[in-house]
Amino acid sequence: MAHIFLYAIVPIIVVMLAGYISGKKGIFSGADAKAFNKVVLDFALPAALFVSIVDANREMLVHDLKLTLISLVVIMGCFMLVYFIYKCCFKQNTGADAAVMALISGSPTIGFLGFAVLEPIFGTTPYVALVVAIVGIVVNAVGIPVGLSLLNASNEKLHPVTAGQKRPSAWKPVIHALEQPVAWAPILAVIWVVAGIPWPKWASPSFDLIKGANASMAVFAAGVTLSAVKITINWQGILGCILKLIVMPAALLVAGMIFHMDPLNLKMLVVAGALPPAFSGVIIASQYDTYVATGTSSLALSVILFIVFCPLWIWITDLALKMA
Repeated sequence: MAHIFLYAIVPIIVVMLAGYISGKKGIFSGADAKAFNKVVLDFALPAALFVSIVDANREMLVHDLKLTLISLVVIMGCFMLVYFIYKCCFKQNTGADAAVMALISGSPTIGFLGFAVLEPIFGTTPYVALVVAIVGIVVNAVGIPVGLSLLNASNEKLHPVTAGQKRPSAWKPVIHALEQPVAWAPILAVIWVVAGIPWPKWASPSFDLIKGANASMAVFAAGVTLSAVKITINWQGILGCILKLIVMPAALLVAGMIFHMDPLNLKMLVVAGALPPAFSGVIIASQYDTYVATGTSSLALSVILFIVFCPLWIWITDLALKMA
């Protein structure tokens, strides 16, 4: 636990705090944080995912098929659970509000913090990259399109399309998500491995330089983002933390135990599920000007509580595996 705290948690706190202080002092702004996030999502993270996955082999992919199915079913199940809770239990919320909260508290921020948290704990291995890639594909290629579809559908009910206006295609969010490098880069890498094409070692250094900026820039940008918003804690924000930091990792642990997942994969998946809410959800909330305050407050509170829940879930998972 001391190793996890010193090598995984403390560096995140220090770098995020540096971003937060720089934001408060006016060195960087919320607009700068969006630019940093774009570098991470469009360049650094895709490079990190691609070059890490191509080092794997077909046997590893087959071995991780159970991981893929459990990740998809449980994470999207939690995603829809958050949506229906916020839509049905809070009368003042619209479907758009619920969709934004599902994009935040129903999705782990695997793209921004996945490597930063998992590599110091589990080492720099292809297995870590596969967990990050699989959860990332679920969040970015499935969760975001579903959330945007729900959000747009709710907005259409509130603001019906007038005669003569063309109704936007329901597939547009899906296509847009798959066009993003963070979605197609790991898919391309998986296809490369399945095809059995050997990856030349001399090509990796070309990706490693930008790959190295992934975790540090993502965490720094998160600190800048938090400095640019007003944090107000309310019951809906606290509920989002509970659903994200407790319900999702618990569901992943139970499902992994039931279907006898590989212990190491299960530990990594539970930690990935316990990551704070997806920063992309807050970005989408800002773009649509929907549920920004509550979503951001839930994100900020979850980032703080993750310091406790990360080692706690590793301990719980180890205990569960010993008792099995």
